[in-house]
Amino acid sequence: MTQTPLGWLSIVRVGLVQSALGGVVALTTSTLNRIMVVEMALPAMLPAALVAWHYAIQLSRPRWGYGSDMGHRRTPWIIGGMGVLALGGVLATNATLMMESSPILGVLLGILAFTMIGAGVGASGTSLLALLASRTAPERRPAAAALTWILMIVGIVITAGVSGALLDPFSPQRLALVASGIAGIAFLLTLLAVWGIEGEPAKPVETQVAKPPFAQVMRETWSDPLARRFTIFVFFSMLAYSAQDLILEPFAGLIFDMTPGQSTQLASVQNGGVLLGMILVGVCGARFGDKKRAWMRQWTVAGCIGSAVALVALAFASAVGPAWPLQPTVFALGFANGVFAVSAIGSMMGLAGEGQGSREGVRMGVWGAAQACAFACGGFLGAAGVDVLRALLGQTSSAFLIVFSIEAALFTFAAFLAARLDVSSPRLVPQGART
Repeated sequence: MTQTPLGWLSIVRVGLVQSALGGVVALTTSTLNRIMVVEMALPAMLPAALVAWHYAIQLSRPRWGYGSDMGHRRTPWIIGGMGVLALGGVLATNATLMMESSPILGVLLGILAFTMIGAGVGASGTSLLALLASRTAPERRPAAAALTWILMIVGIVITAGVSGALLDPFSPQRLALVASGIAGIAFLLTLLAVWGIEGEPAKPVETQVAKPPFAQVMRETWSDPLARRFTIFVFFSMLAYSAQDLILEPFAGLIFDMTPGQSTQLASVQNGGVLLGMILVGVCGARFGDKKRAWMRQWTVAGCIGSAVALVALAFASAVGPAWPLQPTVFALGFANGVFAVSAIGSMMGLAGEGQGSREGVRMGVWGAAQACAFACGGFLGAAGVDVLRALLGQTSSAFLIVFSIEAALFTFAAFLAARLDVSSPRLVPQGART
């Protein structure tokens, strides 16, 4: 039974779930991070380790995707995952407040909370993307990818703005109330957004065929050359994408003598570029669709090359110093990142729906696990690389120059991998999907 493709209103509703997900994650990975380090004077490595742990838990994404594939419905996994995420967010807040009076118990509770956050993001996020991949018409996928990611950023921005206003002046009671409110609103928004979006449960086509075990499905997925190459591409591109995250604002302060307020404004310039790049790909996707199979791949390559060029410019800025036009360079980096991110997600949605059988969740899970692994490594390696090189070379500018150059090389390699993603090549059909 073929289900009707999602209309634009339904795609927006799915995007609202992404907004809710992004809002809860932003609270736990950004706001709690700052409170641990600043208000509670805890070591910065503690929140960094908890955030890294939540990424490590997301290596379970293929298993969550497999569950939603075999169940023939995505919404229970989306709702269940969001419920676990919301509870994890509240628990993480309580754990943070407990760390001041009972450090050991607070840290143990924090580990449990961030385990729930990673599992919730994995279950809800993977099933959400699988739903989009399986139910979005090919010509709408670029625009759908742009729309959902833009709504995620909007959710993060709104959450940051509202929580920031409500937390001032700071008190533990305010933090607990704000966190509970954000988690509750996110869960209710998810319930309303996915209500009835899948329609009546579809009867499986192969009712008499036993469900293939998870290990077999993983082997079949990894044996597909295109899926395997795309996994490698996701890892290296996201490694380059995330490695810049934690060093751009310190770079602005150390090399360009920017104040914290000025460096924060610089981050907003970058995010503005990201949004413009996403909107461009989304609008062009809605206009031209996916009539040419290589369309999104070409945008992905262009975004990777543009990001590499912008990072090379930042490497030169390290040597030139305050005379370099930093804001236009950072805007260009954000714009190229936005083009790359949305086109890559659009390609991901298209490739996840390739072939026969319901395997979108597993494919999305494999690529989501590669992304989580890259994010866990990228931020740490970027920051650690600057620290190590500053100690070895004794020159801050040279340290940033080398790190930005390495990131540019990673994006160049990612562009090479993306160019080899020939979606017109023959695909392997999973054994469980043969009729």
